[in-house]
Amino acid sequence: MALRSSTVDISTSDGTADCYLTAPEGKGHHPAVLLYMDAFGLRPRLEEMAQRIAGEGYVVLVPNVFYRSGRAPLIDTDFIRNEDRGELFKTLGPLMKRLTPERAMRDADAYLDYLDAHDEVSEAPMGTVGYCMGGALALRTAAHRPERIGAVATFHGARLATDAPDSPHLLVDRLRAEVYVASADKDQGMPPEQQQRLDEALTEARVRHVCEQYDGAAHGFTMADTGAYDEAATDRHWAALLDLFARNLR
Repeated sequence: MALRSSTVDISTSDGTADCYLTAPEGKGHHPAVLLYMDAFGLRPRLEEMAQRIAGEGYVVLVPNVFYRSGRAPLIDTDFIRNEDRGELFKTLGPLMKRLTPERAMRDADAYLDYLDAHDEVSEAPMGTVGYCMGGALALRTAAHRPERIGAVATFHGARLATDAPDSPHLLVDRLRAEVYVASADKDQGMPPEQQQRLDEALTEARVRHVCEQYDGAAHGFTMADTGAYDEAATDRHWAALLDLFARNLR
């Protein structure tokens, strides 16, 4: 499917977010998908992933959620393949902390409102998907705007069910969306106890969901521009994600 892609600027209550937008070429209306980045930010790999989704018949928006600190890219992505990325996270850590849940949901309103106003977006339910730190943003967005989000997925997400009073799993009783959660094996950010806590919370809230652990896959397994990339796990992720969207966003 031919696609049309561009950078778009979206006004928020705190400034202007630079975003990547990709959609099927030609006239028509399509369901929308909001794709949340990992900590390494908006870059060619995420654009490729957005295009893969758009090729199935969706309008896909990928915001630079760190826009308050500047336009993407904010780091030298040539270094994200390195095993020792401590120096990168000296830069990224403060950016992640600055994006509080309250700020993130104000931004989510702006992103979803932009999509709702887009000429090519249909009235069908929207989907949201997040990778790594974006997993929590995807879940929060689905709980924040339950009337609009019909499917939510998170892949190698971290800290989704902690003891913190604002942990994402505490919001699941607001969800109307079907949920898919894929956790990486031996991921310190999402250990078995957190996986179980999230699964139990979704079950108690009677949310349609699947929580799976991808054995043998590392945190960040979908990111082909990092050393964590796992082709088999990524293929599995695509099958699960596109099936989730096909069931719920039409």
